Amino acid sequence: MIYQMSSLSLRPAARRLAITLTLFLMGGQARVGTAQVSRILDMQSRAEVVNSWLTLRLDQVVPELMDREQIDAWVIAAREYNEDPVIKTMLPATWLAARRRTILVFRRTSSGEIERLAVARYDIGSHFKTAWNPEAQPDQWARLGELLQETDPQTIAVNISPTFALADGMTRTEYDGFIRALPEALHGRVVSGERLAVGWLETRTNAEMEVYPAICRIAHEIIAEGLSEEVVQPGVTTTDDVEWWYRDRIRELGLVTWFHPSVSVQRPDAPDKDGEFSSRDNPSVIRPGDLLHVDFGITYLRLNTDTQQHAYVLRPGERSAPAGLTAALAVGNRLQDLLTNQFRAGATGNEILAAALGDARSERIDATIYTHPIGFHGHAAGPTIGLWDQQDGVPGRGDYPLFPNTAHSIELNARVPVPEWGNKQVRIMLEEDAFFDGERTWYIDGRQTELLLIPRP
Repeated sequence: MIYQMSSLSLRPAARRLAITLTLFLMGGQARVGTAQVSRILDMQSRAEVVNSWLTLRLDQVVPELMDREQIDAWVIAAREYNEDPVIKTMLPATWLAARRRTILVFRRTSSGEIERLAVARYDIGSHFKTAWNPEAQPDQWARLGELLQETDPQTIAVNISPTFALADGMTRTEYDGFIRALPEALHGRVVSGERLAVGWLETRTNAEMEVYPAICRIAHEIIAEGLSEEVVQPGVTTTDDVEWWYRDRIRELGLVTWFHPSVSVQRPDAPDKDGEFSSRDNPSVIRPGDLLHVDFGITYLRLNTDTQQHAYVLRPGERSAPAGLTAALAVGNRLQDLLTNQFRAGATGNEILAAALGDARSERIDATIYTHPIGFHGHAAGPTIGLWDQQDGVPGRGDYPLFPNTAHSIELNARVPVPEWGNKQVRIMLEEDAFFDGERTWYIDGRQTELLLIPRP
């Protein structure tokens, strides 16, 4: 699944895409505001990248998944503005929503190939050819029934799942219309498409992984800019101010976020929330000596980031953070290693969680792990590796196995006493996006191993 960028025989549009994507990957920079960030493509170039990736995914990922799960037909149906989460990732870049009722059909032909059709009034880009003529057959659902009957599939998958919300996109109305149109002889062949839907959403291609590091790098650059003297004036700036600066900065760069950023402080004289994550801190004025924490994510080229990092606000005369805080960050990094060391293809999220927490206990690390997949969605489909309030395992989502070529937000925290703070415990809350290739796990754009300092020395 390698995205080719070097062919001189490319058509003009494809050649333009190759040039813009090459510049993007080379790390060219654009100045917006007071700081530089990695190159961000214009909207036309973004659409070209998204559509090229979509072609590769439909040509390669879908057939591989249907073979793996032994499915002969996959039906995805949705109405405008009530889209199945999967169908939204299969629409071309210029389709911002389904149109009227949009039905996508993947069906195995007699030769074993997977054919793509749209039971819709229009072709869906160049990816799905329409197979419905309303003048010949006014009933859209009846036409779907005819198409399925033609190939006599032994298994017909639809997106229904009690476990994964992202794989449960077929509404009751759509399901009822589908069943009514399906010949009765095929009713017993309808199965859940859960593993198809999750597989489609979680699988990352080589083409995507060539660019994902640059997307994560942009997120890291914005985080670093926000946790700097460019934004933070100790004694004046509040945590709310920084959160809203991030929102404005993201839009200024032509990007969007999938959740509101959060910024919080830990300090020697502040009460510890004892691991409570369900409520947000009140805005705090940032002071010298504070340990800042940010939780931040962007969406770009249909891929998401999710990152948590720390910064220390220097006191007058300080050139570095207290040694205890530096050591605490190292403990957080060690916990990351203990977790990713347990990544093995086929292991479930709950198995990985239990093994990693066992290793942490053996090293006397006070750990909490709540790692999740990332990709088309921030909290994406795939194996859940703990929730902050479910450290004994997560039924259902935690029982799903780890597959190769998937991305995960390595999210966790370690509670560590800091001598300079009277042995008060701080929570080192880290989150970095990583990729599992089936053999090893690596951070897509590295990870934080040193505290950011405000101001930078």
